[in-house]
Amino acid sequence: MNLTITGHHLEVTPALRDYVTSKLDRVIRHFDNVTATHVILSVEKLKQKADVTVHVRGRDIHVESEDDDLYAAIDAMADKLDRQVVKHKEKTGDHGNVASKRQDIETDGIS
Repeated sequence: MNLTITGHHLEVTPALRDYVTSKLDRVIRHFDNVTATHVILSVEKLKQKADVTVHVRGRDIHVESEDDDLYAAIDAMADKLDRQVVKHKEKTGDHGNVASKRQDIETDGIS
């Protein structure tokens, strides 16, 4: 997975980089098909903003989060991203088991 972290109007310190990476590791555990991740951390007056775009096979997932504290914004972004990745994983899951269950039901009904 390629991880790019950029900062708009702020310097991305090693502590911020480590914090973002640790939060995104949770997403990687749920879903192996992540090819690239781009994180943008920005400061706009009193609001701290964290954006992430995750490129997975067949789709791009984009999440934004704002808060007064940048670390809280990163936490909220990670939670939102986690929910969206799990939802995407459930949608693209293997539906082959459904056909075999239907076939078993049809054969039981004929007997």
